[in-house]
Amino acid sequence: MNAYRRLEIREVADVTVVRFRDQKIVEDLNIQELGQELFQLVEKERREKILLNFSSVEFLSSAALGKLITLDKKVKAHNGKLRLSNIRPEIFEVFQITKLNRLFDIKEEEADALAGF
Repeated sequence: MNAYRRLEIREVADVTVVRFRDQKIVEDLNIQELGQELFQLVEKERREKILLNFSSVEFLSSAALGKLITLDKKVKAHNGKLRLSNIRPEIFEVFQITKLNRLFDIKEEEADALAGF
C-alpha cells in the first residue's frame, strides 16, 4: 500500500475509512496533494466504498470543496459510494450554504456512515 502524507487510511470490512492529517485544509499545494491522494484511492487502488471522516478538520477552503466534488464524480464513475462523517457544525454550514449537503451523503458519526454502506 502507498504511503499517504495528507491522509490516514484504514479498512473497516470493505469500506475505506479516510481521516485527514491536516486540521486546516487551505493551502493550494496541500490541497493539490490531498486531491491526488484521494483520486488515487479510486483510480489506482479501485476502492469502491469510501468514507471521509472530518473529525480532525477545523477549516476547509473552497478549493478543497472542489476536490471533494471531483472525488464524488470519480467515485460515481467507478460505480462506488462516497460518504462523509464527523463534520464540525461550522464546516457543515458551508456545505448547507453551497447546497453540497444535497450532493454528498453526510452522516453525523462514522458508525452511522459505516452502517449505511
